[in-house]
Parts: sequence; structure tokens; C-alpha cells
Amino acid sequence: MRLWQPTALALALAAAFPTLAVAQSSADLANELKALKDRIGQLEEKLKAADAAAKPADKQWGMTPEQAAEQNRIRVKTESIEDNFEAQGFKGLKISGQMDPTYIYNRNQSRGGFQFLNAVGDDGYNYDNSYFGMAMIDFQKEMEGGTRWRLTLAPNRGVGAVFDGQSMVHEASVSVPLTDLQTRLIAGQIPDWSGYEFLQPTLNKLITHNLLFDFTLPTAYTGAGLEVTRGKWIVKGVVANMNASKRAAGEKTPVFAYRVDYSRGEYQGFGFAGVHGKAANLRADDGVGNPVTLEPYSLRDTALHLFEVDGYFIRGDLTVQGQFSIGTQKNAAVTADPTSGELRNSRWWGVSALGAYKFMPRLEGIARADFLNNKKNGGGLLGYTFADGRNGIGPDTLGDPEIGANKFALSLGLQYLYNLNTTFKAEYRMDRASLPVFEAGGGSSFRKSNHLLGASMLVFF
Repeated sequence: MRLWQPTALALALAAAFPTLAVAQSSADLANELKALKDRIGQLEEKLKAADAAAKPADKQWGMTPEQAAEQNRIRVKTESIEDNFEAQGFKGLKISGQMDPTYIYNRNQSRGGFQFLNAVGDDGYNYDNSYFGMAMIDFQKEMEGGTRWRLTLAPNRGVGAVFDGQSMVHEASVSVPLTDLQTRLIAGQIPDWSGYEFLQPTLNKLITHNLLFDFTLPTAYTGAGLEVTRGKWIVKGVVANMNASKRAAGEKTPVFAYRVDYSRGEYQGFGFAGVHGKAANLRADDGVGNPVTLEPYSLRDTALHLFEVDGYFIRGDLTVQGQFSIGTQKNAAVTADPTSGELRNSRWWGVSALGAYKFMPRLEGIARADFLNNKKNGGGLLGYTFADGRNGIGPDTLGDPEIGANKFALSLGLQYLYNLNTTFKAEYRMDRASLPVFEAGGGSSFRKSNHLLGASMLVFF
């Protein structure tokens, strides 16, 4: 028992010393933690002060004050450029252009050479002197509210040069929205919109145009009308002068010209166009402006009716287009009545079809075939009211003057897209008539056919 008591006391004392040590260590740890918190607080204050000094006044994170100032300068300069661009009228303005120096060889004329910017008035409009060989620049502007303005210039080769003889204006038109953007008032000088072929070389696959385009369709209209778009339908019509910017004395009845287009789907569609009214009758003119009868104006402005329907199918590499046209003009036939000498009506109808296929993405082959029935009253077409050996129109000079020549044309061509702005074209064309009406050898003989070769380089932007 004596031995146990000292031992228990010793054990109790031994157990008490660690507790005292732990108590001492906890106090030190608390002091250290407090000191650490104070230090962390100081560091946080320093970080906040550093961030405040680094940030610009407008709180643009991640940028130095110099970078923020440069951004502001660029923003002000950009806004100034935009304001100046709009103030000078460039907003909504689109400028495009094209030119196509062309080489033509005509067998019957024994002529071969380049045609570029030659005046149509010096040689007349012919199938071998059409709208190719032109330089054109186009300005289009759409203003606030949807009003559109267009001016297209084509020296010597546009529609203005064809019917006026000297105007370089191809198109000058405006389009003003009325109740909405799909209902518009249109006015000005507007190129004809009939048929499946377009006038511009950039939109025409071959170099020459088909027989219906050259000999049965108007050139342009000067007037005003409406254009209405409803879903897949586009309808437009004008009351206008046909092929004239101003009517002559005694001519006061305009024509009504219209065009309707329907897009059936993504790949196909059709349209039709017509002209009805009175137009200048070149047959009632002696060639220098004098009427052929004692009545000074009765025959110079005669009734005209034109109608055509066309369609297209374009899918992938394949293109198919076609057109049927019919027309008549009072007192405009080539041959007058053999008994009374009175002028008679000209009548015609024709068809045209074109097929094209891309053998490669850049190379396309094209074939076009045309037929034009024009035998009534010795012949006579729109604007071609006399026998014409250059174009093969009219009766056989040694045959029956009552029968005009029917015409057929076949064109084969290639189109190669050299780059995004350059296309090379080549075409062989054969024209044939039912009568020997193509002049050859300078007028010494007449043939039933003619051959033409053409090549052009089309550059556009």
C-alpha cells in the first residue's frame, strides 16, 4: 500500500503537465492566427488599391488606359467615316460594269474583225451587230424608305443608241414603293423585258441573240407604270412610248407593255409578256421622214400587238429555256397590195429553244435553235418593214413578191469561266432561209444561208 500511493501521485502529476503544455500552445496559436488575419487584411487592401490604380475610369477590364483611349479614338473616327459616307450619297450605292471586246466573221459579207464600241447608228441593228462589243457601267442606289434609282450607261451599244442613234443611256429608271415594298411605281427609260434571253453579255450565254430577240421584240419603253410582287408572282406594266424617248408630231397613242413571271419552284418557272397599242410604222415612211401617202400622219403610227411566252428549267449543270412569240402591225408588211398599192399588215410567229450543259464547273456547252415564220404579205417584222439582204428578210428578188422568207438559225457555242471576273465565249452560227434572201458578194448574188463565227472576252465586276 505504501508503494501505490506515491505511484498514483506521480502518475497524476505526469498527466497534468501535458495539459498545461497544450493550454500554453493554444494561446500562442491564437495570437499567431490573429497576426496572420491582420496580414491578410493588409494584403487585400493593397490588392484593391493596385486594381483601382490599373483600371480606367470607364471600367474597361483588361485594357490599359492607353488602349482604352485608342479604342475611343477608333470608335469616333469610324462613326465620322460612316456619317461622311452617308452625307456624300454613297450609302446604298452599288456600282458594277462590264465590257466584251468581240471578234465576228461573216461569210456573206466577206468581213472579219473585232467589234467594240462601234456606233449602232452607223451600221444599223443587225443580228451580226447586236449588243455584243459593248462597255457598260451601272449605278444603282437604294434610299431610305426603299426608293430605288438606276442609271446604266453604254456608249454606242445600249438601247438608247439603237432607237435614238446617239444616246449613251441604256437605262434610267426609278422605283418608288407605294403601299409597301412589294408594290412600286416605276418610271423612266426601261429596256424591254420580253423573252428568255437577256440583253447584257453577262446574262446571255451565247454571243449573238436568237431570232425572236433581234426581230420581234421591242427595244425599250419610256413611260411609267407599276410593279407588284406577291409571293411567287411578279407583275409589271407600263404605259409608254415604245422605242422612242419622245413621240413625233401626230403620234399621241402610247402602248401598254406588261410582263408576268411565276417561279414555280427552285429550278423552274415561266413568264409571258405583251405590247398593245400604237407604234411608229417605218413602212409608211420614205426613209427620210416623209409619209408615203398624202395623209401626213395616218400611217406613221399604227396598231401593234405582240405577245410571247417563255419558260426555264435550271438545275445543277443543266439549263433549258424556250420561247414562243407572235405579232402583227397594221400597214407594216414588206409588199403592198399588187392591185391597189395599199399597205398591208405584217404578221409573224416564231419559236426558240436553248440548252446548255456544264461539262466541267468552268466549261459550258450551249446549243440554240430558232424558227421564224414570216411569209405573209412578203414578210415584215418589228422595225424591219423593207426587204433586208443583210438579215435575210423579205421576198426573193426574182420570185413571188407576195411570199416572204421563213428563217431558221442554229448556234453552237462554248463558255469558259477563266476566273471570277472573266469569261471567254466562242460561237458558230448558221442562218438559213426558205428563199435566197441573204445578200452576198456585195449585192451581186443572193443565198439561202449564211455562216458566222464569233469569239469574245467578257470582263465584269
